[in-house]
Amino acid sequence: MKDFDPNSAADLDSGIFGLPHSFEDAKLIFLPVPWEATTSYGGGTSKGPAAIAEASYQVDLFDLEVSNPFEAGMHILPASKKIAAWNKAAKADAQKIIRAGGRIGKNKSLAKALANVNKISAQVNEEVRKESARILASGKIIGLVGGDHGSPFGAIEAMAEVEESFGLLHIDAHSDTRDAYEGFQWSHASILRNVMDQIPQVSKLVQVGIRDFCQEEWDYIQESNGRIETFFDLDCQKKIANGENWQAQVKQIVSRLPQKVWITFDVDGLDPRFCPNTGTPVPGGLDYAEAVILIGEVARSGRTIVGFDLNEVSPGDSEWDANVGARLLYKLSAWTLASHGLRPLVKR
Repeated sequence: MKDFDPNSAADLDSGIFGLPHSFEDAKLIFLPVPWEATTSYGGGTSKGPAAIAEASYQVDLFDLEVSNPFEAGMHILPASKKIAAWNKAAKADAQKIIRAGGRIGKNKSLAKALANVNKISAQVNEEVRKESARILASGKIIGLVGGDHGSPFGAIEAMAEVEESFGLLHIDAHSDTRDAYEGFQWSHASILRNVMDQIPQVSKLVQVGIRDFCQEEWDYIQESNGRIETFFDLDCQKKIANGENWQAQVKQIVSRLPQKVWITFDVDGLDPRFCPNTGTPVPGGLDYAEAVILIGEVARSGRTIVGFDLNEVSPGDSEWDANVGARLLYKLSAWTLASHGLRPLVKR
């Protein structure tokens, strides 16, 4: 690092954010997962990790809240060619089912396609789990970069192998608690249902920005006996309209989380003007600054961000979505490192 100038333009042959770190000397490792097989509306999120990495060269490394986050070391792994190939195969079969609206009936061809998508999706989960476990066993912090929101299940599963209990802070437009949406066991719309049903180490799920969900999801939340707490976007906006500022709401949201927290961030949790090309944009949502304040409060509260994932960035025809995604990734990284005591806060 002694020859690295954070004020200079990034070398195009450097690592993410223009940094010189290797796996060995980085504290934070990014795991890209180019996966979007079950995406049921807009596509392109499998290209998100590469687009974010490229856009990261434009991010200024100075941070107003966390002192020089980059000094802790950040490194992105190569994207798995195996997962990319699985994505292509599974997406071809998934599209047949999506066009049928998930109604398979006695159609043997569709039943075979569904079985193949579910099989490959499980293989992706296991591949992500094994690679995440390797990262954690090396004493590193993990930040997964998707892909659609189905991408991080294996990483959360790996975290559950080393943490007896932790909570999830879920920022999203959607609850993602459908039961095998369109028949896909590992659908992007079922990720939080799968986590809560299959990973008991996740003691609490706190959802923020939710504004598009079905009756089944509403019932699932209500029947969770408090294990799931959802701060619906409409309710948050009503409070703002009635004079309760965002900072006060943020403190209430964070107070519901346990000491150790994994952040799962779907960019459609933001107002669509920030990432308009995301797979399923929904009107409303968080302002970029509101999301950053919320993430920061988790660390400022004394909680530890054990890991995170950032999903559903689709590059589209411009650099805008990836630009926003890269900046979100840097802020998630900064506050995660600060929560581990690896970087101090800026004193002003």
